[in-house]
Amino acid sequence: MNGIEQVADRLLAEAVQRRASDLHLIPRRHDAVVRLRLDGMLVDAGTLPKETAERVIVHFKFLAGMDIGERRRPQSGAMEVNESGETVHLRLSTLPTLYDESLVIRLLPQSFSLPLRKLSLFSRSTVLLFSFIQQPQGLVLLTGPTGSGKTTTLYTLLDVCQAERQRNIITLEDPVEKRNDRFLQVQINEKAGVTYAASLKAALRHDPDVLMVGEIRDHDTAAIAVQSSLTGHLVVSTMHAADAVGAVHRLREFGIPPGDLAETLLAVSAQRLVELCCPLCGDDCHPSCRRLGRSRRAAVHELLYGPALLDTIHSPAGGQRRRHVTLARLIRKGIALGYLPARALELAGGG
Repeated sequence: MNGIEQVADRLLAEAVQRRASDLHLIPRRHDAVVRLRLDGMLVDAGTLPKETAERVIVHFKFLAGMDIGERRRPQSGAMEVNESGETVHLRLSTLPTLYDESLVIRLLPQSFSLPLRKLSLFSRSTVLLFSFIQQPQGLVLLTGPTGSGKTTTLYTLLDVCQAERQRNIITLEDPVEKRNDRFLQVQINEKAGVTYAASLKAALRHDPDVLMVGEIRDHDTAAIAVQSSLTGHLVVSTMHAADAVGAVHRLREFGIPPGDLAETLLAVSAQRLVELCCPLCGDDCHPSCRRLGRSRRAAVHELLYGPALLDTIHSPAGGQRRRHVTLARLIRKGIALGYLPARALELAGGG
């Protein structure tokens, strides 16, 4: 093993050992800085000489099947490694910068499994989410920004559901982030014509109990997801929306009739990952505590269901409707109980 391979392996080993979600190689004028995203925060993990960083990036590009001769255009690739007996899927992205190529590697441990009891900061949210996923038909939506843990929530719920109920679960994903032998997993490939809409139609002929759609992103996907739930299937999916109410109005913007939404939509969850108070340091967790590898974040779920959901479906945007427990209220509860630092309220816009 040459020196460059050793450097690359060392970087990956540290990222996996510290449970980083992303590894960054950022070029500068005379060197490159290595950064890790730990519990949502980007922290410095050292520097590399400029020439070493360039060769490490080329090494990773080669392993991921990317064009090592192309440095002027953004590229993406994927690969899988085994680190300390753990299989980790890597998604690579390069971006040309002023000084050289920048590389970001997203780390997706395949063996990582979240116990159901750790799914949410508040146990009532976990109970409600699991009750929705056990319904025989309907539509359940999860919303939240990138990196808020939506995929982890979906996989945890579906894994427990399949283990306890023996249901045929088909997932449609772009990309497949975590391989699970209990599910039938379909990789979406828009260029090859394997779209969400086309895959959903095909999956309906495969005798599914539960369909997991990676993302509802347009009218076609929304319409087929709603139609699937109308014909006796449980459909779970994600959307990009600011909150649970916004997700409902976005479905309306996609042209889904309120009557169909009222008949199919079981619940909408708006999720955020919040940093927990450190038991040793209080609000501000010291870097030494972060190195212990303990889980320093938990999910908070705003759940819109029942009468409040029906009011939202039938009321115009900004109109009067029944109140529900919002993210801001849940985060305030976490702060009052001493679970969360005061700054956590910023995630809910301070409201």
